[in-house]
Amino acid sequence: MEKKKHRKAKKVLLILACVPVVLAVGVFVLLKMTFLKSFPKLTGEPEIGKWYEAAVEGTQSSDGSEWHGIFKKGTENKVVVYFFGGGVSITPETSEGGNKFYATNMTGQDFVAQGGIGSSADSNPFKDWSFLVIPYATGDFHSGTGIYEGKKTVCHTGYSNYAAFVEQIKPCVGEPDTLLVTGFSAGGFAASLLADDVIDRFPSAKNITVCVDSSLLLYDGWHETAVSLWKSPTEISDRLTTDNLVLDSLTALHEKRGDTVKILFDCSCRDDTLQQYQAYIRTGTMSKSRENGDLFQKDLLEMVSRLKENIPEVGIYIWKHAEDAETRNTQHTILSSNVFDKLEDGVSVADWIYAAVNGDVESHGLALLEK
Repeated sequence: MEKKKHRKAKKVLLILACVPVVLAVGVFVLLKMTFLKSFPKLTGEPEIGKWYEAAVEGTQSSDGSEWHGIFKKGTENKVVVYFFGGGVSITPETSEGGNKFYATNMTGQDFVAQGGIGSSADSNPFKDWSFLVIPYATGDFHSGTGIYEGKKTVCHTGYSNYAAFVEQIKPCVGEPDTLLVTGFSAGGFAASLLADDVIDRFPSAKNITVCVDSSLLLYDGWHETAVSLWKSPTEISDRLTTDNLVLDSLTALHEKRGDTVKILFDCSCRDDTLQQYQAYIRTGTMSKSRENGDLFQKDLLEMVSRLKENIPEVGIYIWKHAEDAETRNTQHTILSSNVFDKLEDGVSVADWIYAAVNGDVESHGLALLEK
């Protein structure tokens, strides 16, 4: 009897000893599927429908580490140029602040490509398009060419990275007839800043749509930041004449391209992340509150009014999701997550973008700006 008890106790101890190992393996597998996910390196001809990491010589993240683009070749002759977000640096202090303000390297970015608008879900109207994904690790809205030298060295080389990647991958997609330029958060700012540049790189595309997701920050110093800190190309920085970078950029795009480019803007009505960055610009401190949300909602109403005035055919989608009970502030960005959720008028953001691609530019959710 004692021997049986002893054997049983050893079994229990063995099982208990295995539990942390099993949990550790489970966590590791989960991380490899998400935060630590990486794609195979692109060498030779890409396989249709497969995601790749595209190493680009001479590119770098803000901390000097490697940077790479992400690519998937689709079956349709259509291309999405998709800019990721992840904060921003607007002054030498924020550049030196690093990841308190922006993503400083490529950690945890690859898996984002397969979510939202990049997913393989049957319900995704873009699943068979080619994707050129530009991860974000430079703090400059993908628009810089410079190196900041202060207490630390910071590579604000987002434009250099983007341009080299697109030129390297272009031969893999041939001559597309349809182009969607889009991005979320900092990537949405980039979509507005770089849409004209992207369009020039794909001259065969005649059906062109630009969609900016969750990108509104008011700052009097945008032009100075672009010139002195990011060292953006002059054709980008010269457009920045007011405190609203996206409005300046999209207005300039419309004035140059007219109705040959369909322009879309979407935003959460009380964006919880953007209002924190706006609080930093206004006060020097990141903070979230109901009052900050009220100010953001007021700014967003003005932004939409100005967009409609400057670009009469603009499509707007204002949405509300994951509202905080105390502050009433709402989720930041939608392209990489809830893009298929029918949040307003029974229409999802994916539906709205796809309708615009096919010539039907609409607006939804404007009543949320008044609440």
